[in-house]
Amino acid sequence: MKTKTLPLFILLLFSFYLFPGCNNKQKPAIGKEDEIIVIADSTLYYQIEPEMLHVFEKIIYTPQPENLFNLKRENLKNLNKLKNRKNIIIIGTLDSDDAVSEYIKASLDSSVTKLVKERKNFFFNKNDLWAKHQLVMFLTANSIDELKQNILNANEELLYSFRQTSNKRLFAKLYKPGLEMKKIKARLLKSYGWTFYIQPGTELAINDSLNNFVWLRSGRNTPIERWIFVHWINNANPDYLNKDSVTTIRNRITKKYFTVAEDSAYVEIATEMSKPKVSQATFNDGYSLMTQGFWKFSDKSGGGPFINYSFLDENTGRFYMVDASIFAPKYYKKKLIQQADVILNSFKTKDKLSKKRIEEILSELD
Repeated sequence: MKTKTLPLFILLLFSFYLFPGCNNKQKPAIGKEDEIIVIADSTLYYQIEPEMLHVFEKIIYTPQPENLFNLKRENLKNLNKLKNRKNIIIIGTLDSDDAVSEYIKASLDSSVTKLVKERKNFFFNKNDLWAKHQLVMFLTANSIDELKQNILNANEELLYSFRQTSNKRLFAKLYKPGLEMKKIKARLLKSYGWTFYIQPGTELAINDSLNNFVWLRSGRNTPIERWIFVHWINNANPDYLNKDSVTTIRNRITKKYFTVAEDSAYVEIATEMSKPKVSQATFNDGYSLMTQGFWKFSDKSGGGPFINYSFLDENTGRFYMVDASIFAPKYYKKKLIQQADVILNSFKTKDKLSKKRIEEILSELD
């Protein structure tokens, strides 16, 4: 079943009737970043648990297996003491009489109930409901079977909601404007017409203007290294934006620039464990292909996860590839690759920045 985006005025009505206690003096949400509290009747949850686990506890390999999120079911009576958690899902159905379902039905505005009954929507997100930087998601449908199918059909939207909120929280932690490498940021904007957040301790390892390649390296010769590169092709053919081209271009770039001593080995995409996963994503306020997978040294001496965004910039005719890799052999890497993803998503081409912001960035070169 295809779901539709909830109209703004309906969402506002829903928020008013269900959450009259929202205020501007909330404390920041607490709890584990990857934990989702699920408020649901035990019998109902038992029936939808396979679908919930499939969507939210997807296993990613970094290469160690790690869940994207971990679900923890709680009873409605515990909700008050859990209202300060970062991630919460409340689940019920219109045809059930359990406590959670009755709680949702009693709270829904009639216009919202109508949307659910007509199968036009089944999930509703509320940001900062009981705490700052919090996401509370309500899942409801006419029946348990309908809800199960909806969860599977909208799995990417549901997961995206929590990943986006988590990324925003993480960027707020990472962003330290007083310590940012502002001269590098300004130099990139002036020279190439794009820039992004440059964390403290980042070095401009390679700046190859002739071949449109920039490598930003963090943690050189430490247990945790992060490599970010940006490559672009001018007057690009739109056909570059496909799975095979992304793989070919990335392998060509890393073979040239990411080599070990005396060029005895180079970086390439690894496919032995699993092939890279490619999906559509929003990047630089537009359409992109997001590729996630593993890289390895060609002599198999090491490797790790990478994330890559590739897109066509219609204003300049450029094909962009913005990429991050993690090399941290002794560590779990889910949080590390998420941090890299958050930094990549601060990437902006010049046309996405206000005139005032451009002047502020370039003033660092004065």
